[in-house]
Amino acid sequence: MSTDRRKFLQQMGSVAAGLAGVSLLGPGAFAIEPSKKLFFKLSLAQWSLHKSLFNKEIDTLDFPGLARKVYKIDTVEYVNQFFKDKVNDQQYLAELLKRSKGNGVLNNMIMIDVENDLGDQDRNKRMEAVDVHKKWADAAKYLECNMIRVNAFGAGGKQEAKEAVVDGLGRLGEYCNEIGIELVTENHGGLSSDADWLADVLRQLDKPYIGSLPDFTNWCIKREGPGFWDGKCIEEYDPYKGVAELMPFAKGVSAKAFNFDKQGNAMEIDYPKMLKIVKDAGFTGYVGIEYEGESLPEKEGILKTKALLERVGAAMS
Repeated sequence: MSTDRRKFLQQMGSVAAGLAGVSLLGPGAFAIEPSKKLFFKLSLAQWSLHKSLFNKEIDTLDFPGLARKVYKIDTVEYVNQFFKDKVNDQQYLAELLKRSKGNGVLNNMIMIDVENDLGDQDRNKRMEAVDVHKKWADAAKYLECNMIRVNAFGAGGKQEAKEAVVDGLGRLGEYCNEIGIELVTENHGGLSSDADWLADVLRQLDKPYIGSLPDFTNWCIKREGPGFWDGKCIEEYDPYKGVAELMPFAKGVSAKAFNFDKQGNAMEIDYPKMLKIVKDAGFTGYVGIEYEGESLPEKEGILKTKALLERVGAAMS
């Protein structure tokens, strides 16, 4: 760890000491009574509020309070895009930690996007990507997160891309382990949406602190357009097979939802089938709500996703 990075963490640690009094009542003081017994725990992904955040209607600092007060959820997953310029801002991170503690909210994860590729074929660029991600790992550590989520992005053929991604993830994973957090990656477009390929990356790494974050959707490997998200999907991995293949490495699960029928079921994904795969893997960790639909307001979509997870999960418990 560099001297500058050690200094940053030490400075942030001293700020955190001043926040200790916020939690004197203990975690039970804010406990949400679960309405139904579930085999997993619920968290809320910040991306569920991406429209409000991009439109500047709310700020990341508002997120913990909204999760607790509006959605009755006590664990959150941040997305770096919404406070990208704050990664080294001690005052901002201190205020965010203060608000999460003040609302009795656990900061579980930071999801890291729009940064350099950890699987870049150019070794120097790959090392730069690792260093950029380390800054977010430091921020996650200060916010008392359990992990960071990164993208297994790279270029080239399957084998050469795999070798580069294994190297980049491995180096970043070592740093995460050094500071006491975990590293996860998910199916998020391109080769990373080929679950067989991504599972082999994780098998090659074979580290207890590096794992997966299976997403119910995001299984498009190739599109008509030039990017991961441009144009019609022309090659897609089977979502149920993909989740099953990534579950042995799972340290979290992302429950995506878009549209709902009149019975409150997700129209794009079979939640009973998907959650059975999750349960059969022995998973008992956090399933993050990630509503991404267009037909409903964010609040309604989040609450419908939560209700669906609770209903289906309770039936399996």
